Amino acid sequence: MAFDYDVIILGSGPAGFSCAMQSTKFDKNVLMVEADPSNLGGTWLNKGTVPSKALKEAANLIQRFHTQFGDERGRKPYEKFRMEDLMLYKRSILEEKNKKVKHDLIKNEIDTVRGYGRIIDKNTIEVTNQFNKKTSYTAANILISTGSSPQQPKNFELDHKTVLDYDSILSLTHIPRRLVIVGSGVIAFEYATIFSALGTRITILSESDDLLPFLDKEIKEELIRILKNKNIQIYHESRVKKVGTNDLRNCMEVTFKLKGEKRKYVSETEHVLYVSSKKANTRNLWSDELQIKTDDSGFINVNEFYQTNVSNIYAAGDVVGEASSAAASFVQGRLAACTMFDMPGDSPSKDIPYSIYSIPEISGIGLTELKAKEIGIDVTVGRAYYRNLTQADIKHENEGILKLVFRTDNLKLLGVHIIGNHAGDLVHLGQSIMAMDSSIKYFIEHVLNYPSYGEAYRIAAFNGVNRVHAAGVKYKKILEK
Repeated sequence: MAFDYDVIILGSGPAGFSCAMQSTKFDKNVLMVEADPSNLGGTWLNKGTVPSKALKEAANLIQRFHTQFGDERGRKPYEKFRMEDLMLYKRSILEEKNKKVKHDLIKNEIDTVRGYGRIIDKNTIEVTNQFNKKTSYTAANILISTGSSPQQPKNFELDHKTVLDYDSILSLTHIPRRLVIVGSGVIAFEYATIFSALGTRITILSESDDLLPFLDKEIKEELIRILKNKNIQIYHESRVKKVGTNDLRNCMEVTFKLKGEKRKYVSETEHVLYVSSKKANTRNLWSDELQIKTDDSGFINVNEFYQTNVSNIYAAGDVVGEASSAAASFVQGRLAACTMFDMPGDSPSKDIPYSIYSIPEISGIGLTELKAKEIGIDVTVGRAYYRNLTQADIKHENEGILKLVFRTDNLKLLGVHIIGNHAGDLVHLGQSIMAMDSSIKYFIEHVLNYPSYGEAYRIAAFNGVNRVHAAGVKYKKILEK
């Protein structure tokens, strides 16, 4: 049977974009359906990854300037800089990225159509445009990459003016002096440190009793110390009871309770940012006859090749419900394309790096020290503190740790955990050594630029070797292994 296309992709985020680009390299005909009438790239370019990181970079520049040169009048950054300027910086980046995405699609002859796509049967998509006109397209394969959206809070409502989500906060017209963040995930801590760098007083209300539980214990302890230094308040196991306006004091008030306590707490603020759980963008996305399997939150069940229970329908990105990121979604979309067209495409390594683009950044890959010991591996750790790095001294970025987790017997690198500026870039050197199944001797035997942040690997490696052999003992035996 002849189809209009080899693959139709619903959504132009990182998974959809990657699948489209890879499919064209296989000389396949591709149609991309995007519901946003104005922009391509989905949350990746317009609401999440790129805009929040652009705002973070602007805030980081301001903090660095303030740290190095200060202010003779003792003013906070929000008294010297306007949100309008930060948003202009963000918009310029988004416009450029949208142009690049559009250029890549045109260059690779990928057809695009604007409208809401719905899967009618396993080979047919019906697209409804902004004028309510319906058009059908057919394809041998379909990729669902429609992403996810924030869940609505239970005890208060978002008005996107004073009570915001991660999308509407990017439309603020001023830098708030106080901000209450409801939630404790990665996005919460990114925005907490971004606005703290701009002088905003931050309060985090977390329903959980733990803080980013996947972090290495020492990295988490360093994070808590840094948050305290920034005067960021965190209330664990809190439940928001009410969000309202105090007309007398001309401010917002958040009323909350802590687990096990009867009394209520009130936090005054200018804005509330709600960043809690997400839901899959799958509502009414396909006909009931298809019976594509999902979990209770609507996230699509897939196999290791991102194939649904309907063999020619695939799903990738946030819509599959994994602890995802733009970086992982790019890989998922490419792998789905390889599977569709029976082309070689190895699954990514089980060791996938994560990054939190807070100020400072946090990144890691592989086993934590605690996890390694839990599964019975004899490990040693090596540490490098940013305060001992010349490059960090030069840039006045002295907060941070790079930690190596390695086998004691053969020095094989098992994990890298970093908190500090440039962590998201630094982690990839450790990732490469782990992928080669190599040891920390690499960092001792090879020249690493000085001054650089990469020098932290050399310092941490020597620190680790010192722990394996008592300080002062020559390294000859262990380096000859």
